[in-house]
Amino acid sequence: MVFTPESCRSRKIRRDPATEAVTARSGELYGMRSVSGEVPEQPVVSKKSGLLFEKRLIERHIGDYGKCPLTGEPLTMDDVVPVKIGKVVKPRPVQAASIPGMLGMFQIEWDGLMLSNFALEQQLHTARQELSHALYQHDAACRVIARLKKERDEARSLLAQSERQIPMTASTVAAANASALSNGKRAAEDEELGSGGKRIRPGISADTITELTDCNATLSQQRKKRQIPPTLASVDDLERYTQLSSHPLHKTNKPGILSADIYSSKDIIATGGVDTNAVLFDRTSGQILSTLSGHTKKVTSVRFVARDELFVTGSADKTVRIWQGSENGNYNCRHILKDHTAEVQAVTVHATNNYFVTASLDNSWCFYDLSSGLCLTQVGDASGSEGYTSAAFHPDGLILGTGTSEALVKIWDVKSQSNVARFDGHIGAVTAISFSENGYFLATAAHDGVKLWDLRKLRNFRTFTPYDSNTPTNSGKATCVNFGPDAKYLAVGSMDRNLRIFGLPGDGSEES
Repeated sequence: MVFTPESCRSRKIRRDPATEAVTARSGELYGMRSVSGEVPEQPVVSKKSGLLFEKRLIERHIGDYGKCPLTGEPLTMDDVVPVKIGKVVKPRPVQAASIPGMLGMFQIEWDGLMLSNFALEQQLHTARQELSHALYQHDAACRVIARLKKERDEARSLLAQSERQIPMTASTVAAANASALSNGKRAAEDEELGSGGKRIRPGISADTITELTDCNATLSQQRKKRQIPPTLASVDDLERYTQLSSHPLHKTNKPGILSADIYSSKDIIATGGVDTNAVLFDRTSGQILSTLSGHTKKVTSVRFVARDELFVTGSADKTVRIWQGSENGNYNCRHILKDHTAEVQAVTVHATNNYFVTASLDNSWCFYDLSSGLCLTQVGDASGSEGYTSAAFHPDGLILGTGTSEALVKIWDVKSQSNVARFDGHIGAVTAISFSENGYFLATAAHDGVKLWDLRKLRNFRTFTPYDSNTPTNSGKATCVNFGPDAKYLAVGSMDRNLRIFGLPGDGSEES
């Protein structure tokens, strides 16, 4: 029961100060609950009606209507005064007032938790089933892909073998007959033998010598006129070269890289191995592009021809093969040349891309016409009995460098086929030789490492070993070396089947 002054007067009850305070407090509670039904957090009291309101609610009401929500009298925010009150503690719910009520609340929470956990377990079970199904499909797809790849590789291998066994086309046969050639091998009835049973070669004709001389003059003139590119490596840079990367190529059961060549325009490195294969390697991507099979013994020399996708390989089976690239990236054998009587150790292509030279352990080198595969001349060295283990043309084309099995480097005049200079200093056979792009430097490789020569001063200015002291000599010795574009790096092959790249760290030639 609420006591008000009016009820007290009507019942003639004596007014007591405590009773009046309770009455006023009840009126205030009525005022503040009448708007929101809750105890206000920021109470304000109206000067006109004396009612208590929540500040945020009465501000919104005055803003919308401009009057008191209970009495309807005009009211502004200037007519309300903030009231300070103690912190109001909200009463506990009825269920929390007793132990049975609290147990009921806990039971409801537990039931909700169990239902949520059950739903999560169902979702997990479904996700596991979907994952298991997806993994099964992935495994099945991988098996199918592997089987298809195997069938594709087998089909490619059969196709390559069949293409090598298919006879030449009619036009090629006619051209071969006209030049008395059959895959580079003379017909027995047409062979002309000289004294000692040696074949008579047509020799390097005057037209060929003129072509070589014109090429030399053109290339020399171009080199003299052009400015030295800023990207060309200096002698100081060459002296500071160090190993940047190493790539294991060829089969592990027959390890060993015997020869290497670089196709500068495409930055492709070719290697010939003990496993009878030649491998084309993309230095930029670090991937093997193609593997050429056909020789019956180790491939001792590989060379690119900068036209018509031609590629030449020499082997210990005493043969030289000329390969023709196709649109699908495979290489087919065009000619098999059998002019040497011992292992072919080196192949080098002339700057005209029309001729090439092979060097053999039979102590001779042959000068070939690339288009027909005809051996124009075969040169032997009567001053020594050692066989040739490497050979390379000078960039201008009139000088031929050869390495021998007795650690000598011989320089030849191609026009006269005469020996004009010799270098010594290696230990063991000179297994590889390469001229730099500008023709100033010569790199040679032997079992004792790599030597760099300055052709202008005819001296050796740098020697280094491309393997550490812990590498066994019989598996890590260097066998081939080539300059990259602008002599920015050296590609060195060794008997541990690794292709090593030497250069300056951070100059752009290092593998990513």
